[in-house]
Amino acid sequence: MAMLKRRELLQLSGLAAAGYGVGMALRMTAPPAGRDLGDDPRARALLRDGSAPAEGPRDADVVLVLFTDYQCPACRKAAPALAAAMREDGGVRVLYRDWPIFGPRSEQAARVALAAGRQGLYAQVHHGLMADRRRLDPPVLRAVAEAAGGDWARLERDMAADRAAVDRAFRKTRDDAYALGIAGTPAYLIGSKLVIGAIGRRQFRRAFADARAAISG
Repeated sequence: MAMLKRRELLQLSGLAAAGYGVGMALRMTAPPAGRDLGDDPRARALLRDGSAPAEGPRDADVVLVLFTDYQCPACRKAAPALAAAMREDGGVRVLYRDWPIFGPRSEQAARVALAAGRQGLYAQVHHGLMADRRRLDPPVLRAVAEAAGGDWARLERDMAADRAAVDRAFRKTRDDAYALGIAGTPAYLIGSKLVIGAIGRRQFRRAFADARAAISG
């Protein structure tokens, strides 16, 4: 078979790239695929968990439980879309479930975020870690926490004091995830609907609307 000329290769590469781009655009704007858990008692318990770090209005009519890891590429990809959708909507509350499945750096990052929660800074540190593209080594974790307004010395003391409790929280998050059939991050329990994998801003907005319709319907 004759070898393709350079121009033909470039044309094929361009078509492949365009096809990939169109595919990703369609995937990130199509209605979010998900599984309706209905009245599953495990899902209801997660949506009512008052111990999880939270962000958004306390009287929100839509609650979202987010299973996440700070080194998860898909989590990082979807984080800005979720934040934008929540800002636009104004009536969604997210409950964060840290599930550090990508190794020791993920675990330490989650511990820093949870300890920052003692200072009322979980959400700020969470967003900072998701946005930072550096390797999450200790100096970076400290820089992110301090940029959010955290007292690093206090944060280290809280991490040490809470170590056993955080270990239990990690295990519970793992068990809760497995019980719902979640094998990795990110996963979003939006009302009674479980969505697994990164989705786009419009898909989040659609999922919020679906959750409201289910409540009122």
